[in-house]
Amino acid sequence: MATPYKPKNILITGAAGFIASHVAIRITKKYPDYKIVVLDKLDYCSNLKNLLPVSSSPNFKFVKGDIASADLVNFLLVTENIDTIMHFAAQTHVDNSFGNSFEFTKNNIYGTHVLLEACKITGQIKRFIHVSTDEVYGETDEDAVVGNKEASQLLPTNPYAATKAGAEMLVMAYGRSYGLPVITTRGNNVYGPNQFPEKLIPKFILLAMRGEPLPIHGDGTNVRSYLYCEDVAEAFEVILHHGEVGHVYNIGTKRERTVIDVAKDVCKLFNLEADKVIMFVENRPFNDQRYFLDDEKLKSLGWAERTPWEEGLKKTMEWYVANSDYWGDVSGALLPHPRTLMMPGYEGSEEIKGRLSQFNNIQTKVASTSGSAPETHAFKFLIYGRTGWIGGLLGKICEKQGIPYEYGKGRLQERSSLILDIQTIKPTHVFNAAGVTGRPNVDWCESHKPDTIRTNVVGTLNLADVCREHGLLMMNYATGCIFEYDAHHPEGSGIGFKEEDTPNFTGSFYSKTKAMVEELLKEYENVCTLRVRMPISSDLSNPRNFVTKISRYDKVVNIPNSMTILDELLPISVEMAKRNLRGIYNFTNPGVVSHNEILEMYKQYIDPSFKWTNFNLEEQAKVIIAPRSNNEMDASKLKKEFPELLSIKDSLIKYVFEPNRKVPLN
Repeated sequence: MATPYKPKNILITGAAGFIASHVAIRITKKYPDYKIVVLDKLDYCSNLKNLLPVSSSPNFKFVKGDIASADLVNFLLVTENIDTIMHFAAQTHVDNSFGNSFEFTKNNIYGTHVLLEACKITGQIKRFIHVSTDEVYGETDEDAVVGNKEASQLLPTNPYAATKAGAEMLVMAYGRSYGLPVITTRGNNVYGPNQFPEKLIPKFILLAMRGEPLPIHGDGTNVRSYLYCEDVAEAFEVILHHGEVGHVYNIGTKRERTVIDVAKDVCKLFNLEADKVIMFVENRPFNDQRYFLDDEKLKSLGWAERTPWEEGLKKTMEWYVANSDYWGDVSGALLPHPRTLMMPGYEGSEEIKGRLSQFNNIQTKVASTSGSAPETHAFKFLIYGRTGWIGGLLGKICEKQGIPYEYGKGRLQERSSLILDIQTIKPTHVFNAAGVTGRPNVDWCESHKPDTIRTNVVGTLNLADVCREHGLLMMNYATGCIFEYDAHHPEGSGIGFKEEDTPNFTGSFYSKTKAMVEELLKEYENVCTLRVRMPISSDLSNPRNFVTKISRYDKVVNIPNSMTILDELLPISVEMAKRNLRGIYNFTNPGVVSHNEILEMYKQYIDPSFKWTNFNLEEQAKVIIAPRSNNEMDASKLKKEFPELLSIKDSLIKYVFEPNRKVPLN
């Protein structure tokens, strides 16, 4: 096989849409050295939420705009130094093309022409991948046993397919006349999470969820082939790196099913009687009976379909159940014969303006996690640290939210046992709340250094590496006790340590191991590190609770510190996993609170007769073995992601002292 093509700066058009968003996410995450620029005009079937998993990635950029704007396209190619284009942007819904065909010509043909001309003028494009459809071949004979090959004649039968065929002719012409390095793909139907519900499978799923009839055009015997979105994203990854210039590649499957079979399979998932819910409606003006592709050429590049139909359909159903309001009001799309005019209007609306502003600031509202009824989720969590405080609380949060979860049985330092856990549990995310903090405190680590290393360093790295090999995000609960106040971050200054700052506290062996492993984890792009500090919860009977600890001490130091209110922040960590956030986060409430301020609250809410005395750090040092870290953490990165995050003092009152109030209000 020839040397793989290696792009530098890729422009992906239409990547807020269904298929292209999965491709953009896959390439952004897998190839951090590629810069990905997305251009999308945010039409009715696009959604910025589709791109949230990579919205904060340093190699990702979103631009709102139309491919029909020659000035914008030329500007982007030059200023972003684009060398590769993956052109997905198109009007794609066949039903709409019968009633709104001029828009299809404008978007699919003229838009492609603008892109091609920009490539010719700038002269810097090394790959132009044009995304077409199997529908350009027209109808396949019902008794054909060999699918359409890439060299087959194009015989489109509807306006959508005709405009895609027309765009292909332009791509071919620019390749031949101007030497543009073009590659064309023609794909079968694609399905999976995020797809706008005008398409058959999400439409059937949403209608089944609502208990409404499933409308089938004609008699339902039309045959289609369906590929799961992640398999298709992988196909584009293979074509990007190994596709040959000037060639066409079919992205298909030989597994076919009739429309009525699809409807019946959806009915099975929802335990519905197909005979009672399937409804036959008027057919399209022309509805091709069958599309059948020969996919051997792509397979020769090393691609293969991986997801069985039953597995892919179940994953898709679970996603729509968990995200039923993802698209807002889609009643127009669920009609038997939808038209664009019936769709929710996004262009220029206040909703999309607000969402765009929110997206550009990398801010999204955190879903409420308290007081809500359990939901069905398309997630499954594997949690390590069952006997630990945080690990135990995570299980309770999962139960409250209805998220399936299991605790890992394997020991972190035994790689084979971790692999067995992942292969048997099949999680979507892994949470590492296991670690040695000491018994009863970090002083224990000073005399048990090998044990501390084994779990905190070797075990954590082992789990991160196994998760990386299995394509899993690991949420890692770390510590902020790796910093201490210094000349650049003086006590009381309000200047907190940021995520990128180098640890400066080496007073305890525990902190040394935590700083060491955090630095090494930076090499793993699949890890989200959460720096917890002096954790507090509403359970004042728990001896590990910082409030409980200091309320039982005879003497306390009085130093302001950043702290973590678990009742507020642990649900946020679950939301971070859902958003697939990565990197390091200071996992504390904004601001600082001193020991005395906490004990004053304790006295005000719990015990008016409570008394305590202070001693200084020198006096404290006489009764502890290892020095303790005192610092302020800058929580602005977390606050930006979750604007509702309360300050430490407000959170203490709301989540800890008010629920435990014993002193009546005046």
